[in-house]
Amino acid sequence: MSAAADFSLWVYLSRTPLLWLTVTLVVYGLVDAASRALGRSPFANPVLHCVWIIGAVLLATGTDYGAYFEGAQFVHFLLGPATVALAVPLYETRAMVARALAPMLAALVAGSVTACVSASFIAAWLGAPHGAVASIAPKSVTAGVAMSISETLGGDPALTAVLVIATGILGAVAVTPLMNALGVRDYRARGFAVGLASHGIGAARAFQVDPVAGAFAGLAIGLNALLTPLIAPAVMAYLAR
Repeated sequence: MSAAADFSLWVYLSRTPLLWLTVTLVVYGLVDAASRALGRSPFANPVLHCVWIIGAVLLATGTDYGAYFEGAQFVHFLLGPATVALAVPLYETRAMVARALAPMLAALVAGSVTACVSASFIAAWLGAPHGAVASIAPKSVTAGVAMSISETLGGDPALTAVLVIATGILGAVAVTPLMNALGVRDYRARGFAVGLASHGIGAARAFQVDPVAGAFAGLAIGLNALLTPLIAPAVMAYLAR
């Protein structure tokens, strides 16, 4: 009877949105504490480890994504205000941004074009269908914008969302060792690069390292979201020919 009661309680709780919201917050809190204890190592990225831990919990409990998202949607809703809040550190460093405007715009064009063109051309060269290529093209833009671009180009927004998250995690993990290896010490350049390539997840990593890097990462996210919708259709039109 005890086992049956426990199972009935689990069935009830698993259908309650509050359960999965709590699981998400608790897992992130534990992983973030571990990341702090490890000195914010790039390989202890909280988002990376939250993804596989929560995925394993869902798999082990037989919970489908729809049931999970009923609770996680409250965190998802906060992505909008969090993105807007990036304007605060940007405003605080506005004088520094103004001084770096010319090289920053050059980096924006180079980075946006490279991110979109390289991924699309490699996918097309490997024989990926049009829908897959269209889904890959906007992978370095923040999720909401990327999914909209993908849908407009005939891609799969769900696939784009997965690629956006994977790109963000990879960039957040690689940025510190890569920049150190390249000898890039300017936190403006480091932050702008990771924000341009890895959107919000990369920006979160930049804020962990340095507030100036975080501010420039936030700026890169916004500018890339303006430029990529112009680049991606041109790239797809070229590949269609």
